[in-house]
Amino acid sequence: MFSKTLYISRRKKLSAKIRSGIILIPGNTEAAMNYPANTYHFRQDSNFLYFFGLDQPDLIGIVDVDNHREYIFGNDTDMEDIIWMGPQPAIKDLASEVGVENTAAFGKAAELVATAIKSGRKIHFLPTYRGEQVILYHKLLGLIHSRVNDYASPELIRAVIELRSVKDRFEVAEIEKAVGIAYDMFTTGMKMAHPGVYEREIVGVMEGISVAGGNPVSFPVILSINGQTLHNHKHGNKLVPNRMLVMDAGSESPMHYASDITRTVPVGGTFSSKQKEIYQVVLNANLAGIEAMKPGVTFKSIHLLAARTIAQGLKEIGLMKGNVDEAVANGAHALFFPHGLGHMLGLDVHDMEGLGENYVGYDHTVQRSDQFGLAYLRMAKTLIPGYVLTVEPGIYFIPELIEQWKAEKKFTQFINYEKIAGYMEIGGVRIEDDVLVTPEGHKVLGRPIPKTVKEIETTVRP
Repeated sequence: MFSKTLYISRRKKLSAKIRSGIILIPGNTEAAMNYPANTYHFRQDSNFLYFFGLDQPDLIGIVDVDNHREYIFGNDTDMEDIIWMGPQPAIKDLASEVGVENTAAFGKAAELVATAIKSGRKIHFLPTYRGEQVILYHKLLGLIHSRVNDYASPELIRAVIELRSVKDRFEVAEIEKAVGIAYDMFTTGMKMAHPGVYEREIVGVMEGISVAGGNPVSFPVILSINGQTLHNHKHGNKLVPNRMLVMDAGSESPMHYASDITRTVPVGGTFSSKQKEIYQVVLNANLAGIEAMKPGVTFKSIHLLAARTIAQGLKEIGLMKGNVDEAVANGAHALFFPHGLGHMLGLDVHDMEGLGENYVGYDHTVQRSDQFGLAYLRMAKTLIPGYVLTVEPGIYFIPELIEQWKAEKKFTQFINYEKIAGYMEIGGVRIEDDVLVTPEGHKVLGRPIPKTVKEIETTVRP
């Protein structure tokens, strides 16, 4: 945990942003994997971690804004718990570690909430993403299960996003720890990227490094020689020569802050001429995007800069043609780069996405586009110091998408469809780093992970 004073300060700031009422922030419970006693690795709710810090199941945090009181509800262990898990701290002792004075049994939370409802007080809660929490909200608030998130508090959502978006130095240090673990994951994975190795072998080693570093991976590893599928979680392929291997993975620090890195390497460690051409275009877009990161600039503008860099590079290769600015304005580049440049990073790998992507990445100054490709941009608004974002441009050769656009004769003034066939075997290339916005500009977090052509070839080769 961080210091007690930090959690106290976070809750005070949250209370100051909410006019009145009760703030309800439940933690997570255990989730059964295939029968009740066999559970998945426990992962605490990120909002509960941020404001209450306690990393164990079956707790509810409540902030009474009007009466300036804070509570943690949870049950102390009994003898059966001690037999299986050993002695555990009392709830009141745990609460004291994060500066909460008032504690009670888990079931007592319902009484406090019921009293508040009878008094006509507003109950603020965040959107939920787990069935167990839906059931809890049904019990506490009497809401229909299917409509629970309809009643989530926009006021609380905006307040939590405002607070969690700006990372303090302690949070940045945790993210850098997670990137440090990712360094070991990726450099080890790269050295395994040789013909005859199965994707799952590399995934298993990378996941093991993450666990040894503190926690499991921050999301299921994306690793495939079929990198044209953006989020490819199938790991059954045997690596073969002349293919590119996309490796997209991250770790959680001991305090659950995430890293999210992508590297793409040639199987065997030597780029072909065409692979090198495409890789260098993506690297140029990655570097241009990072260099543009600074306060006062919209992330949407940085995304479009990366898109123009990709379009210009593809024009020089001969895969695109015509006026680059017009091509990007019309979305022609999205045939090759159909996703957003990046997203917020923190306690969640797509930080706070569960609160609503439009709340996190958009505001009254910038609205989501409906253009293919640009519509998938998760983060668009103006950058301020303390934001941590990923910068992850890519180029992909998606057969089905290319065939559809070609059949429709779409953007023929910008796309050289006949030449694309010679690049299809590349599949996909993506390069991703985690970047902090600083008052002066930006900082790429963590130990640099190999990404130039020379660095990649040197690392992969035996």
